Amino acid sequence: MSLLFQYGDWLEVSVPSVERPFGVHLYSLLDKSAQILAGKSAYDAWYFRPNSQQWFTSNQSIALALIVYYVVIFGGYFIMKLLPAFKLKALFQLHNLILTAISAGLLALFLEQLIPMLYYHGLFYAICNEASWSEQMVVLYYLTYLSKVYEFVDTFFLVLRKKPLTFLHTYHHGATALLMYTQLLGRTAVSWVPVTLNLMVHVIMYWYYFQASRGIRLWWKQWVTRLQIIQFVIDLGFVYFASYTYFSNKYFPYMPNCGTCFGDEIAAIFGCALLTSYLFLFIGFYAKSYVNKSRTRSRSTAAAQATAEAAYALGSATGFGGIAPPETKPSNGVSTRRTRRKE
Repeated sequence: MSLLFQYGDWLEVSVPSVERPFGVHLYSLLDKSAQILAGKSAYDAWYFRPNSQQWFTSNQSIALALIVYYVVIFGGYFIMKLLPAFKLKALFQLHNLILTAISAGLLALFLEQLIPMLYYHGLFYAICNEASWSEQMVVLYYLTYLSKVYEFVDTFFLVLRKKPLTFLHTYHHGATALLMYTQLLGRTAVSWVPVTLNLMVHVIMYWYYFQASRGIRLWWKQWVTRLQIIQFVIDLGFVYFASYTYFSNKYFPYMPNCGTCFGDEIAAIFGCALLTSYLFLFIGFYAKSYVNKSRTRSRSTAAAQATAEAAYALGSATGFGGIAPPETKPSNGVSTRRTRRKE
């Protein structure tokens, strides 16, 4: 590592390398942030400890958080029927900008840990070896978990602005926070795959929401959902493989496998089931929002064309001026619209 600049023991700037992909030791910056915000190291402040005084680290606390979330959003939904919608434009923009920054920062921190791990030890080590469940990774998993709880605010904005509450949205937000909690308890080493892909998609998604709230129309709206579907396909490829090699190695050793994979069985099964449900739900959402609407527009256009042509034909047959159908041009470029002769 070629050091270019150092300030104290927390800021190091160097030429980008495998060990320092961004040229800056980001985890040291996180550690310094923990000392400023919590008066302790990142490990002491944010290392996940079940049933501790940390936020949402027990079954009771996450269950209570989910109950409050659903009571507030559905109760608020009915209350807002009696009230005018709140605009909250500036707050909504700030919320999306914050989540864009949080997702980007966590993604960079994960990549700083993963790039040297993958380079020196390989992919199977990274998704299945117990050593990949490192102190730094657990801190990042816990911070990501907290960010998923904060994302509940997405739904609060929908309620206050009197936007529709879909099953996909309310299910996905609550279930994702629960998924993060179960994987922290189960210590599933493959967790970084769905987590980092989710963070990458959320950088794009929340940036889109931020720009849309400013009145900027972006052409790649459909790609947000497409990327989410691609994300779940990749997720399932990894978690199915990790689960298969674990269960086959432990219970069916005569079957081909790559060896054991670190993590709890129940957490692995729950993760596979939940991510599978996400894939089907997002495919359904995409089909309903884009594919079906596109077909409906095509049918509407064809119906309008047929109506116009029928009206024109009726006008010609009765001697009254009908509505001329849209002009079409064949491949030779000659107009096919008929010109009515003067009577």
